[in-house]
Amino acid sequence: MKVVLAPDSFKESMSAAQAVAAMARGVRTVLPDAECVEVPMADGGEGTADALVAALGGQWRTVASTDALGRPIEAAYGLSGGLAVVEVAAAVGIGLVAPAERDVARSSSLGVADLIRDALGAGATRLVVGLGGSATTDGGAGLLAGLGVRWLDADGNALSPTPAGLAALDHADVSGLDPRLAAVAIELACDVTNPLLGTEGAAAVFGPQKGATPGQVPVLDATLARIADALVAAGLPDVRDLPGSGAAGGLGAAFLALGARMRRGVEVVAEAAHLEEAVAGADLVLTGEGSLDRQTLSGKTPAGVADVAARHGVPVIAFAGRLGEGSEELLGRGFAAVVSITTGPCDLATALAQGPANLERAVATALRLTQVNARTP
Repeated sequence: MKVVLAPDSFKESMSAAQAVAAMARGVRTVLPDAECVEVPMADGGEGTADALVAALGGQWRTVASTDALGRPIEAAYGLSGGLAVVEVAAAVGIGLVAPAERDVARSSSLGVADLIRDALGAGATRLVVGLGGSATTDGGAGLLAGLGVRWLDADGNALSPTPAGLAALDHADVSGLDPRLAAVAIELACDVTNPLLGTEGAAAVFGPQKGATPGQVPVLDATLARIADALVAAGLPDVRDLPGSGAAGGLGAAFLALGARMRRGVEVVAEAAHLEEAVAGADLVLTGEGSLDRQTLSGKTPAGVADVAARHGVPVIAFAGRLGEGSEELLGRGFAAVVSITTGPCDLATALAQGPANLERAVATALRLTQVNARTP
């Protein structure tokens, strides 16, 4: 029996690779002779670089950078030949800033540029950028500043590339943009389609998750509009309404203005990991992530895996630490079963710590049930 193991990470509990290992243990408990094909997945968020570097046999490069608040850190990205894989969260991730320290008005994506510049220096001709998990809502102003854009007030004074620093923004000077960018193909691995501005934009939808108060949201939105206006006036394309421009606090817009191409993150990873080839001829596919709900069908890893499996007529079982509202809608949409790995009432910390063991147990139980169903006339 051939079983493909293609989960995403279970946030704060286990990486995709750890989830694959737990699934494999569960499979072999019940089917010791099964062929387990391991394909760690991601959708552009946390774990995207891990999944791609593992799939491509790449290496990690560590760079001196800064977090969203400008504090010195070391951040890593993946490199495989001419392909560089960068996660914005590696430099300016929300997980690097304690909840009490989060301040969107003074947060910048500048640190992401350190990774991009190093990749260009290492000879990268293609960049895959995972947009997800940023602590910023600066419209990519920090990233662009690190790549040579100058943000200026009406008197020509340079401004700090943060929402607060850009309150007096009048225009942008893009003449200093790193010329190496012109020779690089940039792909954005992204699982959201929000525009830059408005009620569905970066500030309104994602700002509160990063600590923005109700009063800050309209101010942030207005700042993002000024940034977009300044870039258009400087000769860059107007991308504010493009799907995904609001991703990662507007970093999507900055990359799109540089000529990047937006792709579903799960498709980028699936292609690099040869998921299609792995699923062909399989008997069963196991996938999952920390939470499954109605939003899972909107570009999340399990839905992408199910799409591939459906093309080959292979059943899919999805596992999650939490089954949220609308999770039952996944049944009949490419999923044969949706399974919670939680064994009983417990606090969140315990559930996260026990995640690998619970996933292993849930996989074994699900496989035993499939065997019983197969034998039932």
